[in-house]
Amino acid sequence: MKILYSEIIKTKRTPLRYITFLLPVLFSSALLWYSSVRSLSEFYIHQAFFEIWTAVVVPIVAGLLFGLAANQEENAGGFINLFGNNFERSSLYIGKFIIIALSIQISLIISIFIFGIGFEILRGNFPWVIYIASFILESIGALSLLSMYMWISFAWGLGASIGFGGFGMLVAALMSTNLGNSIWTYIPWAWPVRLSELPGAYLLFTSSMTYPPKIISSGELINQIASGFIFASLFFIFMIVGGIIWFKRWEGRKMYE
Repeated sequence: MKILYSEIIKTKRTPLRYITFLLPVLFSSALLWYSSVRSLSEFYIHQAFFEIWTAVVVPIVAGLLFGLAANQEENAGGFINLFGNNFERSSLYIGKFIIIALSIQISLIISIFIFGIGFEILRGNFPWVIYIASFILESIGALSLLSMYMWISFAWGLGASIGFGGFGMLVAALMSTNLGNSIWTYIPWAWPVRLSELPGAYLLFTSSMTYPPKIISSGELINQIASGFIFASLFFIFMIVGGIIWFKRWEGRKMYE
């Protein structure tokens, strides 16, 4: 708990708090405005909400926040404040990861809440269950991706972290199209996008239909969720364990690195 409190204190001079609470307001407001001036189905709105968040917001914000966190430690005497204490290296690594990852996920929760309330006012019943399911699946994919950004940011610095964020945005955008249909389970940046969109299939199931959409009735939906969950979970374990082992032996980056 002391480590988490220490990490929270460090966020006072960073954009993390502003991004956590301001970004959801801007994002949800923009999407509410767009959906109010266009005649869009609930399915399309759901897919757009999570596709934009996971393909644009997650990789860019993750690259920025993890990069800034590493840069902050580097500027504080060349990581001396990070290493010059009595905490276990593994606890320091996990503590920093938890604070940033939790902030990004809290931001999504706030976005869903604001968007849901606005949707109820503008259009009527909001499919809360579908969005909550999408959030849970998005979290599985996002945490796996964020564990990679954590390692990259400390190993290579702010520039590399932001660069990977931009690269990840392009990859995620491509994986959200038909190009990613057969390979998305193997691409880390695709996991938040594809997993979060899968529950949206239930919005295609209307009262006039005798049977659910094929992706549901055939079991394909469950198979995709299982595949994405397995690959994302294994990747998360590898990145967290590997990152901790590396961090324990790491002595900080030289200025020329």
